[in-house]
Amino acid sequence: MSTPVRVLIVDDHPIVRDGLRAAFGPVPDIEVAGEAADGAEAVRLAAELAVDVVLMDLRMPGMDGVRAIRLLREAAPAIRVLVLTTFDSDADVLPAIEAGATGYLLKDAPTAELLRAVRASHRGETVLAPSVAGLLVGQVRRPARGALSPRELEVLRLVAGGSTNKEAAARLFISEASIKTHLLHVYAKLDVRDRASAVAEGYRRGLLGPADGR
Repeated sequence: MSTPVRVLIVDDHPIVRDGLRAAFGPVPDIEVAGEAADGAEAVRLAAELAVDVVLMDLRMPGMDGVRAIRLLREAAPAIRVLVLTTFDSDADVLPAIEAGATGYLLKDAPTAELLRAVRASHRGETVLAPSVAGLLVGQVRRPARGALSPRELEVLRLVAGGSTNKEAAARLFISEASIKTHLLHVYAKLDVRDRASAVAEGYRRGLLGPADGR
């Protein structure tokens, strides 16, 4: 008999973790090795418990899922990360895939689909919810509307790093009004409407790298 796939469940809601553990309980080829309530705990336990697949929620207090995915990919690239979340907007999907997630499922997925996804992720296969696959196809087909200027790219990188308009202005020695103007130009060129979408689109186009979100 082959060794079961060792899974780490990462979600800040105990009831979700309990439900997932129950779903895996009767399955002989998948073993729940542990649980974590945030990204930092997930990174620590994934190494300690020698897990094969991490089921990662994205929006959690403390360290979020995207940051945890990046750290796991750097520290333990053999571990597969399968996102399991409620959210499928481009602001959630694109950073997670860019960070190194093997797959992306939604929490309304049937149990059988979740089990197949865990097995496929363990084999290194990409698993995407239909809505997520459609979003990614749409993003790839979206035409570029112009290159960002060096200053616009600086502003985008600061936003990706979590800077407010005031903080970005101080870093670049310009006014907050100038930051707002640069952001409007960024939104227009990337064909987005807000900061989060601009950052996600920046990752998709390769304008931002792993270090920009830190």
